[in-house]
Amino acid sequence: MFNVEKVTGDCVLWIQKFFEENGKGCNAVVGISGGKDSSVTAALCVRALGRDRVIGILMPNGEQSDIDCARLLVDHLGIKHYVVNIKDAFDGVLGAIPKELTISTQSRINLPPRIRMATLYAVSQSCNGRVANTCNLSEDWVGYSTRYGDAAGDFSPLAHLTVTEVKAIGHYLGLPASLVEKVPSDGLSGKTDEDNLGFTYAELDRYIREGVIDDLSKKDLIDRKHKANLFKLQLMPSFDPGF
Repeated sequence: MFNVEKVTGDCVLWIQKFFEENGKGCNAVVGISGGKDSSVTAALCVRALGRDRVIGILMPNGEQSDIDCARLLVDHLGIKHYVVNIKDAFDGVLGAIPKELTISTQSRINLPPRIRMATLYAVSQSCNGRVANTCNLSEDWVGYSTRYGDAAGDFSPLAHLTVTEVKAIGHYLGLPASLVEKVPSDGLSGKTDEDNLGFTYAELDRYIREGVIDDLSKKDLIDRKHKANLFKLQLMPSFDPGF
């Protein structure tokens, strides 16, 4: 049974232990999108380390329609933050690729998260930081993340928590409801995450935690996505000569 008070407290202690063992005195660097995951991650880090040791990085790609949500979060938490617009980097990479190579739509979608992660590490290494991974269990389960993009990081507070549980923690921590309940979208097609996935997070979370789902076609879709994307959650295969 999920106990939001206990899980939140345990997660705070886990973050404190991580920094004690892997970066005593370091700062938590969090990419701030204005959605529930980055909001809850940042709030947990503030609870664990204090606001003076949490740095938020806002990374629009040109114009970002919901940038006000990200600003609301950093203002609400009172944390130091920087805005790094990645549009020039994004355009630069695309412009540097030879014209005879056709860039796929998926490549264009995944490039910004990878540039953002490179940006987070550039900031982190310049301010004695450790980069927070903000992915949750639900998204990871079906591969809804970008490898070496938002799926990267130094520590991951939400990796074993479903979307439903992350939202509960957000409300428990007193975050603005507009951030916790913000409907996630890909920012490109105008579709929500759930539109793209083909099922709701409520359906997915129930299936993950209880093994129950009413629509068998959605069960099959979830199972196929989970199997196809397991490699994202595993260490990179490496040759062992057996010496």
